[in-house]
Amino acid sequence: MEQKIHQGRNIKRFREMLGIKQEALAFDLGNEWNQKKISMLEAKDVIEDDMLRQISNILKIPVEAFQNFDEEQAINIISNTFDHCQQPASVFYNSTVNQIDQFVKLHEEKIALYERMLKEKEEMMQRLEKLINNNLK
Repeated sequence: MEQKIHQGRNIKRFREMLGIKQEALAFDLGNEWNQKKISMLEAKDVIEDDMLRQISNILKIPVEAFQNFDEEQAINIISNTFDHCQQPASVFYNSTVNQIDQFVKLHEEKIALYERMLKEKEEMMQRLEKLINNNLK
């Protein structure tokens, strides 16, 4: 049985990982958007391609991440990758090099994501300051 990817839930996951509130995403999507519409969007199984592209541009995350990320599959990969205690030593030794390469790659991706998150935070702060200044006028 094939498990279906829930695109709205994936948007919510990545938005939360970036520390972005629904209100901020709504603000970036435009005047017709609000927190409630974002909540409804995140509840949808499938989201229109143009909307995914807009959100992808705002969050700086590839559209494919929303379309393909499967939490259960990720958990299985992680548990299979790091559950080596029950494997014979020879199997562990032979797979160590590949696991180290994967770990290094994941670490580099994590650093890149963290740097992108810091940049996004700074941009968000600038937008909020601009919004506050506009409201004070």
